[in-house]
Amino acid sequence: MQTWVRVLLVALLAFVSYPGTGGLAAEAPRMEKEQLKTQLGNPDVVVLDVRAFTDWAMTKEKIKGAVRENPRNLEDWSGKYPKDKTIVLYCA
Repeated sequence: MQTWVRVLLVALLAFVSYPGTGGLAAEAPRMEKEQLKTQLGNPDVVVLDVRAFTDWAMTKEKIKGAVRENPRNLEDWSGKYPKDKTIVLYCA
């Protein structure tokens, strides 16, 4: 096996097994669309559209009041939203 393949496999295994990374999606609470509909307009709820730019730009279906953020630039925008708010991210 080539060295770079070994390095990649080790890095992937480390990422998946590291607490706080691989299991985040499974642990994040989910909100059904009907529940979200009742929360739209609530000042304690921030809705973030994190679809890829082309997916976002090519559709007219957008949640009114949602803020579009680039999922590739998470570090740039993740800290600007208050921790005491309910933050809803959607990508589909």
